[in-house]
Amino acid sequence: MRITFLGQNCFFVEYEGVNILTDPFYNYQKDHSGFEIRSQVVDYLLITHAHEDHIADVNEVLNHHPNVVIIGQPELCSYFGHAHVLDINFGGHVEIKDLKITMVPALHTSSFPDGGYGGAASGYVFSFQGKNIYLAGDTGMMADMSYFKDFFGEITLSILPVGGHYTMGPKEAAFAASELLKTKKVVGCHFDTFPPIRIDHEEAYKVFREKEIDLMLPKAGEKFEI
Repeated sequence: MRITFLGQNCFFVEYEGVNILTDPFYNYQKDHSGFEIRSQVVDYLLITHAHEDHIADVNEVLNHHPNVVIIGQPELCSYFGHAHVLDINFGGHVEIKDLKITMVPALHTSSFPDGGYGGAASGYVFSFQGKNIYLAGDTGMMADMSYFKDFFGEITLSILPVGGHYTMGPKEAAFAASELLKTKKVVGCHFDTFPPIRIDHEEAYKVFREKEIDLMLPKAGEKFEI
């Protein structure tokens, strides 16, 4: 699996010939990532919640890729009036080839930019080839994280928000990774995009080192493989 960070909680996931775009918000840092939606193949849109910095570019994706399938809660899926959806809820999952994507809770609010009800915020666990990737979405620390390892198996990688203010900051994310998720590798997201979520990178690396966890703070356009 190859994953490209496009800013905030937007990732381009490539797996076995299938491309999944999460929380479309790629235009904001397009000058850094070079990501151009028209030149991509996008099979699925995976959405965690309805806040604008997670859905701002959905309609552009639908315009260029009308056959894309939206994965998310029923409230999210129905909002866009798109013909192709896989609407699931907590405890539900979808299977794409041998990739299983399970919706899990997140501790956060959710509403559309127009104030409409956006369902409840969620995260997802990607399970494939004996590996598990936890895409937390926007969240604070929560006790639910402690059962993920027991149910899904070892969490190979956790993608966690580290910007603070609206979500966990580095200290909370490091604690969640070490004490609740029991994961050894973390990719940070939801940081530096706007002034309230700018972080001290050196301090972030420090608190993760103290927990003996490998932290990556990617730049827009940076790729990594699992």
